[in-house]
Amino acid sequence: MASQDVLGQTTRLASSSALLQVLFRVVTFGLNAFTLRYLSRELIGVVNVRLTLLYSTVVFLAREAFRRACLSGSTKRNWTKTINLLWLTFPLGVFWSIFLGLVWLHLLEVPDPSVVPHYQAGVVAFGLSAIIELLGEPFWVLAQAHLFVRLKVIAESLSVVSKCILTVILVVLYPQWGLYIFSLAQLFYVSVLVMCYIIYFVTFLGSPEATKKSFPVARMKALLPNLVEDETFVNWKEAWLTWSFFKQSFLKQILTEGERYVMTFLNVLNFGDQGVYDIVNNLGSLVARFIFLPIEESFYVFFAKVLERGKKVKDQKQDDVAMAANVLELLLKLVLLIGLTITVFGYAYSQLALDIYGGSMLSAGTGPDLLRCYSLYVLFLAINGVTECFTFALMCKEEVDRYNFVMLALSFTFLCISYFLTHWHGSIGFILANCFNMGIRIAHSIHYIYDYFKESTYRPLTGLLPSPFLVLVYIISGVITGFSEVVFCCDKGWMARLIHISMGALCFAATIVTMFCTETKLIHFVRSQ
Repeated sequence: MASQDVLGQTTRLASSSALLQVLFRVVTFGLNAFTLRYLSRELIGVVNVRLTLLYSTVVFLAREAFRRACLSGSTKRNWTKTINLLWLTFPLGVFWSIFLGLVWLHLLEVPDPSVVPHYQAGVVAFGLSAIIELLGEPFWVLAQAHLFVRLKVIAESLSVVSKCILTVILVVLYPQWGLYIFSLAQLFYVSVLVMCYIIYFVTFLGSPEATKKSFPVARMKALLPNLVEDETFVNWKEAWLTWSFFKQSFLKQILTEGERYVMTFLNVLNFGDQGVYDIVNNLGSLVARFIFLPIEESFYVFFAKVLERGKKVKDQKQDDVAMAANVLELLLKLVLLIGLTITVFGYAYSQLALDIYGGSMLSAGTGPDLLRCYSLYVLFLAINGVTECFTFALMCKEEVDRYNFVMLALSFTFLCISYFLTHWHGSIGFILANCFNMGIRIAHSIHYIYDYFKESTYRPLTGLLPSPFLVLVYIISGVITGFSEVVFCCDKGWMARLIHISMGALCFAATIVTMFCTETKLIHFVRSQ
């Protein structure tokens, strides 16, 4: 597949995934606002922190390394061996689910049954849901490698909408069921997700469309583990790369979900405070999840296909190097501007957003300060997602292994800093520790990118330098909206709030117009792709 075709399909995948994430977060956003009126903060804290952490840990440890290894390189490979390797995620998931489930049941603090009923059933259901989801892993990787955009959008949309509808129905009709509500909804979600992929491939394999595309798998039986006569069961190069990524993924999971591990294992916040923190965290990470994560996932595939892992820049095809450098520069500029916009405007509108969303339960106390800090953290997330996406797509096995030692030291440092900052500054300490963590990871990735391109004429890191005039507009907007918040928000009535919102809208419009005038190359890239 030509590099330009890969770029076109990758950008479509990223934009479709971004739209999909918008749907996810809008639905989740509304669902949380709805459930806040029916359920306790403690129940939401247990579900969104404790049980969701169990589920995400199991699926991450079981599949993340396999995904990265099996999506590297060309789609022209021995897919029988790759599929065999991917099926190892299932027994690995069973192991992690049982092991971590026992930890969650017997070693961690059990919530008060009168406040959060049916905790044991919730642990079993969320662990089982992770195992069910892993049954679809070979289908997911095959679809992602061949850029099946529509399949991912439809499957994940249907599963999320189904989960939310079931949750709302059960919350309204049977609020006393407690964790049974979210357990059933979680199991329903993963079942719909896996069935969508299975039904699609049952229909697609053997069809004229599959034949026309020369799809490497001809029938469903080939998507099950198969022994190849006189050959190894798996591709050992992929297997060793998976092992390297597994060691890294274990550390990355600690860094990604570090604050939840600290909350879960060290009990620095009670379940009610965990619930408030998670709601604010979800609200603050809306844009990060529905824009930055799809870009990272999709362009990891792009860079892994266009450039060859482990080769120096001078040994790559120079046309591909030029395209990759240009795309990396523009991606960095894109996420930087999005992050700066959120940081600047998020500071002045955090309290208003929380007051509208959850009332005084969220807007009073540390909620607004927590969301303001998260607005800054989004900027770190934006840059880290793209820089690590490129770095992980190009690192050879030895470089991945070396980076694992860096991640090990960073994981230990992050957990220590999280613990101490939380004792010093409450839940805000988690955000500050995450900023430190992301800053170190960004520095490592920038160093790798600089070294990679230093023997060429390309300098993609210039994407991190916005126009000086645009920076000036950001500063002016921040001052105006900050002054507006002090004068008009948030206890002076709805008319004052509307004036505050209008001031922000005018500043935002001025910022967007300035972007169009100063960042013409980026605007052309976004429009054309």
